[in-house]
Amino acid sequence: MARKNELIEFTIDKVDFPNKGRGKYNDKVVKVKGGIVGQRIKARISRRRKGYMEAKLVEVVDKSPLETAVSCPHFGACGGCSYQSMNYEQELEYKENQVKALFEEADLDVNFLGIERSPLVEGYRNKMEYTFGDEKKGGPLALGLHRKGRFYEIVNIPYCNIVDEDFRNILNIVLDYFSENNIKHYNKKEHIGYLRHLVVRKAMSTGEILVNLVTSSQGELNKEGFASILKNMENETNADKNKIVGILHTINDSLSDVVQADKLELLYGRDFIIEEILGLKFNISPFSFFQTNTFAAERLYSMVREFAGDIKDKVVYDLYSGTGTIAQIIAPHAKKVIGIEIVEEAVDKARENAKLNNLGNVEFIAGDVLKAVDELKEKPDLIVIDPPRDGIHPKAINKIIDFNPDTFVYVSCNPVTLVRDLKVFIDKGYKVEKVKLMDQFPRTVHVEVAILMTYCGSDKE
Repeated sequence: MARKNELIEFTIDKVDFPNKGRGKYNDKVVKVKGGIVGQRIKARISRRRKGYMEAKLVEVVDKSPLETAVSCPHFGACGGCSYQSMNYEQELEYKENQVKALFEEADLDVNFLGIERSPLVEGYRNKMEYTFGDEKKGGPLALGLHRKGRFYEIVNIPYCNIVDEDFRNILNIVLDYFSENNIKHYNKKEHIGYLRHLVVRKAMSTGEILVNLVTSSQGELNKEGFASILKNMENETNADKNKIVGILHTINDSLSDVVQADKLELLYGRDFIIEEILGLKFNISPFSFFQTNTFAAERLYSMVREFAGDIKDKVVYDLYSGTGTIAQIIAPHAKKVIGIEIVEEAVDKARENAKLNNLGNVEFIAGDVLKAVDELKEKPDLIVIDPPRDGIHPKAINKIIDFNPDTFVYVSCNPVTLVRDLKVFIDKGYKVEKVKLMDQFPRTVHVEVAILMTYCGSDKE
């Protein structure tokens, strides 16, 4: 029997969603985060459980037969991607099989429509949160993503391929500027230092770019100097297509490693970009939630609209509505749409965008779905649900189902909690008509799922 902290070697023979590998060592099941089926790995035992052991991946000894290429030079060191070593068709099949397995293990017989590929596989992201740090303790300034499996080490990623050239140019120019000026990064252990994050957002349909530098208050920024290097970069590119419309400086003294604002200052331009999806415009501010793959989001929202069917003269609820993207895409085809979202800033942005799109039949309510649904008086014909990763709150799910709409469309970023929730819907008389996956996040373990459910019970009023 392997002991805690012992280094063992075994082959990954199965991977459960999302990217939870498993194999056997001395006839004992070992579970490990990460890995690809067929890889021979070294892992260190972290915990012994009844019936299995948990371990942390240390090294890939032999590649999987599925690993036929590496399309990014940073893969392996950078913790941002998991499937860069597969070709894209293999990746799609791999994800589809993992989600299928969840439904099969839950004994759910569904009409599975497969997975739709992302329109872009490289350069697809419209937002990146880069972190300042060092690649090794005491080393030169780095700006990129966390090293795989590490919290304090940062990997420079000048050739990252899930973003386009504008992101790479901004990343390299900002890193060079602060390196030349000998400005120190914020040390997350000691809570000393200045540079924390660089957040870049780009509206893929319009080319507008927003740059947000995040620092502590333990220093001074040369505001004109910092803004000028970015404006000069804009002049070197096609300014008609790729335009920096806003540069911001956020001060964040939180001890946690999150991007938040104690103070936000506009250094240049404006504090938002305008993105367009399916003919609608969306105002995106520095801290707005928006799907990170614009063109795949268009396909996902088109699925939702298709699953919704004919909703003319019908009332729709959009629960966990975020900034109201789905609600507004459905609104032109419905009698009325009511969205509920707990984050007040997101609701404010949803209302602002509804005005921008001249949508008078959309109402947004700020509140917890668990409580806010009690205040709804109009009976819905369709309910769209797009909950966070944890799924629908156990106390809210029966309240939602008790509205007894003809149709539910459930959008999920976590198939594990989705399958759990579907069992409750089925017990209440609903049938899963269609299941389709959308690959929103190429090269990562994540995938979005859209579900169509209709009522098939006999007790509906």
